[in-house]
Amino acid sequence: MPPPYVWYGDNRNVKLQFSSLDPDENLAYTVEKKRGGGMELRWVRLNGRDGHTVGRELLAEMVGDRQILVTDRGKPYFAGDGPHFSISHTKKHVFCCVSERNVGIDAEELDRPVNPLLYRRILSPEEQARLDGWQDRAAGLLRLWVLKESYAKLTGRGIGDYLKNTDFDPNDSRIQIIDGCYVVIMEE
Repeated sequence: MPPPYVWYGDNRNVKLQFSSLDPDENLAYTVEKKRGGGMELRWVRLNGRDGHTVGRELLAEMVGDRQILVTDRGKPYFAGDGPHFSISHTKKHVFCCVSERNVGIDAEELDRPVNPLLYRRILSPEEQARLDGWQDRAAGLLRLWVLKESYAKLTGRGIGDYLKNTDFDPNDSRIQIIDGCYVVIMEE
């Protein structure tokens, strides 16, 4: 049985719950750690299920059945007052984060194939220069991508507006490795 991964955040109150729903073994892991600011993160392995559906189910499990609206730029939010949330899914996982503050999350599988043409297409000149010294440029590109995508979800602006206008570092301490994925959570 693999141990659950605990992510503690930036000296804030964080509650983390890890669920591994394996239909063959029917195992579930749960860890909670509170440190003060009101964030909760959960994730599940998809095991062939649809990421969008599982993400909505996970969110409903965390906060109950609530109406979700979408801004004109595509950022989802709860109708009325309520916590902020962000969902990310990969081929194998869904990650859901709920926070008292605006939040954005993104995840990518560590073994995701990367098209080398993306290097010049999505990275700023500063980011390209940082990756020039990396032995595994695909890993560096994925690390930069999760930073860009989580920031896009945080701001609600979408990635098109700023894709090559960022200056992220692939060694950013916000990049976590959780259950075989790079994961970044950003809060305001």
